[in-house]
Amino acid sequence: MKAQQHTTITKTSAIPSMGEGSSSVLPKKKINLALQGGGAHGAFAWGVLDKFLEDGRVEIEGISGTSAGSMNAVVFASGMIKGPQGARDALHDFWKAISDAGEKYSMVKLNPIEKMMGKKIEESMLNQFFKMVIHNFSPYELNPHDFNPLKEVLEASVDFDELRKHSKTKLFIATTNVRSGKARVFDSSEMSSDVILASACLPFLFKAVNIDGENYWDGGYMGNPVLYPLIYNTTSSDIVIVHINPIERNNLPKTADEIANRVNEISFNTSLIKELRAIHFVQNMLSKNMLKDEYKKNFKNVLMHSIRADSVLSDLSVSSKLYSDWKFLEDLRDRGRAYAADWLKHNFKHLNVESSVDLAKEFL
Repeated sequence: MKAQQHTTITKTSAIPSMGEGSSSVLPKKKINLALQGGGAHGAFAWGVLDKFLEDGRVEIEGISGTSAGSMNAVVFASGMIKGPQGARDALHDFWKAISDAGEKYSMVKLNPIEKMMGKKIEESMLNQFFKMVIHNFSPYELNPHDFNPLKEVLEASVDFDELRKHSKTKLFIATTNVRSGKARVFDSSEMSSDVILASACLPFLFKAVNIDGENYWDGGYMGNPVLYPLIYNTTSSDIVIVHINPIERNNLPKTADEIANRVNEISFNTSLIKELRAIHFVQNMLSKNMLKDEYKKNFKNVLMHSIRADSVLSDLSVSSKLYSDWKFLEDLRDRGRAYAADWLKHNFKHLNVESSVDLAKEFL
């Protein structure tokens, strides 16, 4: 599926109230979202969310998120307390704040001369130095006071007390327990900046986040994202996965950066593919009437949908996941908006009716 031409928007773009895509004509279709992590590439999912909100034909009941997906999820849910435009504004302001913080603190950036020369972020001198440093020193040595500018951005963007009390969206945020190696999923009633920081905690960059005596790393190691909370804790049968890490790549990686990028993508997709295999198994049993009637009530026929960024993000390196330049983030948002618009055009009719993705063919 090819993305449409990118569309430039502002945070004050109007939400349609009449015509095609209007929620005033037909009831909204209720769905769940599963948002992958991927650092700055999460701005692609921002674009998807923004287009869904602008389109107005879907209602998002629950979101399962990991890492950058957890950030999009919690900012979306916080903004939705004020309505769809509130969510659009909140997402825009959050990603702009991420960019502003990156200008101050990030070492993954291009200097003015490199920008003028048209160099890519992986060619940046600062980026090369940054990689050398993190490969030789742990965050416990480099950052003993555990400074993390993301904490300040999150707490300025989300009122977590209000979110816990008034969220209209069911949230499920995945982390990895460092001690046990198991996934730990936090729900809406447990939301805090520490939960989101834990879900996004890359162990080579930040100290493990301690919550109630347990230490947590990035949730992507055990669930990117996890799907089972959406199956067991929501009424909607539809799950739309917004993929950030490409599952397929046609070119053989040969450079060190390319190999590292591909290993990262495969690793962070493994747990998701295992869950999709289990869902396919249950779908197959239900479709072939292989379960006795008394057992059928214990299973939910999940309708699966997939927004895959394989081709849309295939030109980006692993280094760009830490690149927070505002023009870069806007480009990713516009890619997400364009892809979501095309996806809705072809797949909206399937929502609440049938799966729009063949799990066996696409993932297994």
